Amino acid sequence: MQDRSQYSAAASLLGYIYQCRLALLESLKRLKSDPDIAVAIETLDDVVFEKDGSPTEVIQVKHHIARKASLTNASTDLWKTIRIWCDLFSGGLSEENSILCLMTTEESAENSAARHLRIEGRNIAEAETLLLQTSQTSSNESNKEGYQKFNSLTPEQRRALLERVYILDNCPLSKDLQTHLSEELWGHCERQYADQFLKYLEGWWLQRVVAGIDGSELTDIADKEIDSESLKHKKHKILKITGREIDGQLDSLREQFKSDSLPIHPEIQSADPDVTPFVNLVFAKQLRLIALPEHRIQRAAKNFYKAAEQRSRWVRESLLIDNDLEQYDDILIEEWAIRFDQAKDSLPVDPTSDDQIASGKKVFQWVEAEAHIPIRPSCQESFITRGTYQMLANRLRVGWHPEFQSRLVAQSAEDNL
Repeated sequence: MQDRSQYSAAASLLGYIYQCRLALLESLKRLKSDPDIAVAIETLDDVVFEKDGSPTEVIQVKHHIARKASLTNASTDLWKTIRIWCDLFSGGLSEENSILCLMTTEESAENSAARHLRIEGRNIAEAETLLLQTSQTSSNESNKEGYQKFNSLTPEQRRALLERVYILDNCPLSKDLQTHLSEELWGHCERQYADQFLKYLEGWWLQRVVAGIDGSELTDIADKEIDSESLKHKKHKILKITGREIDGQLDSLREQFKSDSLPIHPEIQSADPDVTPFVNLVFAKQLRLIALPEHRIQRAAKNFYKAAEQRSRWVRESLLIDNDLEQYDDILIEEWAIRFDQAKDSLPVDPTSDDQIASGKKVFQWVEAEAHIPIRPSCQESFITRGTYQMLANRLRVGWHPEFQSRLVAQSAEDNL
């Protein structure tokens, strides 16, 4: 039983990820001709495309791991979708131009209602006949509610409903979505960065979707939009992402993937890591030498983590040229050396401990507030500079206290006794 439950959970997760990725693919396709679209990803089933606040397409997404010709007249996927559409149609989906789509990885069976509702070779009258025949003769209990709702429509309502319905079968399998997404993004960046461009876009997209799942950006569907009693019992919450927002992210990524920039991964940019593993590293000990408050040490630790993660990501993704990181580190060290020597030379001949701490704080305050040294001209994220300085401090290549090297070497020797 546990294995079956785990399989069901895994299949549901895979289906939802597929739904999210397919929504991105379909958004990119529509964005070419209409920047004013909005896509609404429901927490359970639908993807809805809107314009001016009204739905233009309501898409049911059905994912199956393997391709099979099982979209028959009594298909459970088909009748679950018809049930939902009947609710929408009879309850308040009144936009004449609204399209209802079933996008499925399955293939519609020959001479089936689904085959007659495809874009090519549409025959609405034949589809209606086959669906009515199935709903009145099939004993499939799983489809019973769908059968009842379809039969409860008047002939005029059934025809009006089916005129809006499009079955898009043979949709890309999950394993093939990567190729289709890459094709839609062709020309957005240099060829060698295409895979990474897509990864960063999907990272942003899934982060936006997750923001909806956790409730921080969900929007209620108004009762006037969907008035069906059978839908009201559900919490109908959706996440809306506008075409303008997608366009903006594409523009941002195009800039980041130019030769004078580097992309910043959204998960790293917004990360709020547990810094407990870092607060006893050498860079943190350096900050305690200048009596820095713990909350500032924790902030430095976050920058340390984020810079280390992003630098590692750039290396793994082959986004750097030759010895970019080594050259960047050398530039930071050179700039630090000027400030460090200036602060040290300003000390009195026989400095007190407080004098030395004040000198170190002055150097570190420069790192916190003024040292804006991008690794590339258009890569402007400040945590890269601040965090890289912490990485260098962790290796004792830079420091803040005038005697940071001798004191930390001595402290290390004591710790090893």
